[in-house]
Amino acid sequence: MSASPEPGQIVTRFAPSPTGFLHIGGARTALFNWLYARHHGGRFLLRIEDTDKARSTQAAIDAILDGMRWLGLDWDGDTHFQSEFAGRHAEVAHALLASGHAYRCWMSAEELAAQRAAAQAERRPFRIRSPWRDRDEARNEPFVIRLKAPQDGETAIDDQVQGRVTVRNEEIDDFVLLRSDGSPTYMLAVVVDDHDMGVTHVIRGDDHLNNAFRQLAIIRAMGWPEPVYGHVPLIHGQDGAKLSKRHGALGVDTYRDEMGILPEALFNYLLRLGWGHGDEEIISREDAVRWFDIDHVGRSPSRFDLKKLENLNGHYLREADPARLAALVAPKLPGADGALLARAMPFLTPRAKDLNELAEGAAFLFKPRPLDMDEKAKALLEGGARDLLALVHQALAKVAGWSAEETEQAVREVAEAEGVKLGQVAQPLRAALTGRATSPGIFDVLALLGREESLARIADQLR
Repeated sequence: MSASPEPGQIVTRFAPSPTGFLHIGGARTALFNWLYARHHGGRFLLRIEDTDKARSTQAAIDAILDGMRWLGLDWDGDTHFQSEFAGRHAEVAHALLASGHAYRCWMSAEELAAQRAAAQAERRPFRIRSPWRDRDEARNEPFVIRLKAPQDGETAIDDQVQGRVTVRNEEIDDFVLLRSDGSPTYMLAVVVDDHDMGVTHVIRGDDHLNNAFRQLAIIRAMGWPEPVYGHVPLIHGQDGAKLSKRHGALGVDTYRDEMGILPEALFNYLLRLGWGHGDEEIISREDAVRWFDIDHVGRSPSRFDLKKLENLNGHYLREADPARLAALVAPKLPGADGALLARAMPFLTPRAKDLNELAEGAAFLFKPRPLDMDEKAKALLEGGARDLLALVHQALAKVAGWSAEETEQAVREVAEAEGVKLGQVAQPLRAALTGRATSPGIFDVLALLGREESLARIADQLR
């Protein structure tokens, strides 16, 4: 495997495990990697880390790829699958063995358990110390290959987000590279794949910061170029706790399919979770690519705020092309007329924060007659409301055209003649036309429904 980057070219990657949906944290990691590569004219690669075959599923792989495409995070070249390179991973483990940077270990489960128990009893961190590190003896039994990690001095990482971070090498144990069945561990596989794909910058969650020191030990033992690291703080909920499903840490597909969020809104929202450009809140894809740099990612965890996402989504709904919105809303309204939906969008978007609310707001357009009334609408038709409706029906029937201006003039004249406020006429009219107590402007409703349908719906309430 080789991505063959050009000399000096920046190469980033997103490497999710396909054990579930593309969640919010993963999507932001993918976004930051995509932006960094695009900003610098580099390459953005996608690698599915599917070595855990027991937990990896095709459905999860499909969900990740679908979510990436929906957010517009296109990747360069093919989609790489880590499981395809197990032979290469083993090759590197044996190269480390041959160079003296790794060793065969026959420690038993009982010996490991005893070391763990001793560490707990002494209240110190558990670090594996294998008796096989410096022994030449061999056994005719299955073994693991462990890295011979440095034990003296310290390792420092100049992280693009966290700054300089230092760890004493004695804290890095001799971790397993190759299991006794010959399969590679994650720690080995990720390093080999990043090297072979030409990855120059590793941008990921700061929960991987400790892994970086172990991975650097492999990189240095192999004499490979070291990547530049950028460990981004995790996203927290509003209560400051690590983000979970109860905070809104759902799959990207849920925001799209169930919550009615537009991709540009989620893109913009994730971009602003931990990164900023002055006081800018609404940031286009083009400006994001132009402005983004990992140096401006904050060191503190961001807090996920669903209301902010909804408000941002409302902005993008109002900016969106009506025909596009109609196509997105139509599946939520079986039998809906696309052309009518598109005409209705400019009247519906000011009141909506997601596609579901758009669909709910447009539903009255396609209701069969006679309309089902909700309880608030029924209340608006009580008392003398139907007498006013009868007068409105007569006035509207005489309107030559059917523009909002003409229908408004006719209804206003009824209100003035009867000595009532316009709202006292408009509210029962809204109930008769929509079956609800809320809707777009009543004269816009009349225009959208058209002359014949409007008069028929009013007449239904006069019988």
